Amino acid sequence: MLISTRGRYALRFMISLSEHEDEFATNKDLKSVGVCRRPVTLTELAAEQEISEKYLESIVSDLTKSGLITGRRGKSGGYRLAHPASEYTVGKILRAAEGTIPTVACLSEDGTNECSRAPICKTLPLWERLDGIIGSILDGITLEDMKNGNIDEAIKASLRELYEK
Repeated sequence: MLISTRGRYALRFMISLSEHEDEFATNKDLKSVGVCRRPVTLTELAAEQEISEKYLESIVSDLTKSGLITGRRGKSGGYRLAHPASEYTVGKILRAAEGTIPTVACLSEDGTNECSRAPICKTLPLWERLDGIIGSILDGITLEDMKNGNIDEAIKASLRELYEK
């Protein structure tokens, strides 16, 4: 599996957006008067992540269409997570940015295999299982885990779950 630059940038963007939400949510002045957290601008996030704003625009478009983030235009515009960080998985973010992310070309996201050699292929079961393991791990790590550095614990939990099946 090769995660493209687009997928890596989407994940970095989402982690950064999540961190900004925490920053604004814990601001005592905002909490005490009940003011909504302010959206973070694309310019801020692009500079912070050292990503071209133009390239980030196309990634943000896909994340918005997928319902992962919300955006608002205008003077007080910007982007926010549509849900709490604990509700996003790395797999969901990567699929929104990349589309499908199979381990090998002969596998598709929906499990169909168009390869003419599939019925006799001795390697196909390996690729299918590997694809399942990678998918389980990516879907077992949340944005919250990434933000808080709990990746090892999330991977261990995903692997335990896989072996218990």
